Amino acid sequence: MIAYLHGFNSSPQSHKAQVLSRYMAEHGLGARFACPALPPLATEAIAAVETLMARHPDARFCFLGSSLGGYYATHLAEKHGAKAVLINPAVEPHVGLRAYLGAQENLHTGEPYQLTEAHLRAWQALWVERITPSRYLLIVETGDEVLDYREALERYRGAETLVVEGGDHSLRSFPRHLPRILAFAGL
Repeated sequence: MIAYLHGFNSSPQSHKAQVLSRYMAEHGLGARFACPALPPLATEAIAAVETLMARHPDARFCFLGSSLGGYYATHLAEKHGAKAVLINPAVEPHVGLRAYLGAQENLHTGEPYQLTEAHLRAWQALWVERITPSRYLLIVETGDEVLDYREALERYRGAETLVVEGGDHSLRSFPRHLPRILAFAGL
C-alpha cells in the first residue's frame, strides 16, 4: 500500500496526491492508495498515519512523502521498517520552517492555525539520527525554489536517487516517475 504524505499547509487535494491516486486507479491499484489529511502538529500527523496503518494490519506500506511529508515518511520508514519515496523532502523542518512562525492557512482547505514553537519542537522530536539508505527512493529537482536539493542528497546518501535538472518544489516531472515509484513500492 502506498500512503501519500502531503507537505506543509497542503492536503489530500494536492496535485501530486490526485495524480498518483488517478494513476493507481487506472492500473487497478486504487485500493492500495491512501492519503490521510495530516494535521499541522507533527504528533497528530504521525498518529493519523499510524491509525491508517492499524486499519490495514496486513498491508506492506510504502510511504511517499512530499516536502514535509518526506520528513514524516523518513520517521515512519525507520520506525516501521518500511520503504519510502521522498519527493523534494524537507530535511530539517524544525529549522527551515521557523521563518513561518505565526498565522498560517492550509492552501486547500483554508483552515487557519498558528504555527508555534511547539510545532518546531514536535518536528525536532521526530528527527532520525541515522537512516537506512536502502529503504529510500529520493527524487529531487535542482530548480526547487523552497528547499536546497543538495541537503537531501547529503542526508540520503546511498539511497536510490533520481536528480532531475530544473523543475521546482512541486516536482514538475512527477508524472513520469510513477512507474518507477510503483516498482520501488513493490506494486
